[in-house]
Amino acid sequence: MCMRKFAIVTLLPLLSGGCLSTVGSVVTAPVRVAGKAVDWTTTSQSEADRNYGKKMRKAEEREGRERRAWQKACNKDPANCGPYDGYRADEARRNR
Repeated sequence: MCMRKFAIVTLLPLLSGGCLSTVGSVVTAPVRVAGKAVDWTTTSQSEADRNYGKKMRKAEEREGRERRAWQKACNKDPANCGPYDGYRADEARRNR
């Protein structure tokens, strides 16, 4: 008889611990959901920096392609070659 009481007393905290953690999860769930919604709707500074860097790399790639095409055309016909007046990546920076 004494052994049963001891087993019940030792298992009681383990059994109630699961219930308490479930209650705690249910109580904190709305706060976590609201936090996630804020994270999804706002842009952090690191995300903004990453997006700006990506935009500038694309602009620089475009300028590089256009300059190579201009240089190739100038090499074929130097008499009709003027200064480069195509796309410039630094203009994309100014339009930010």
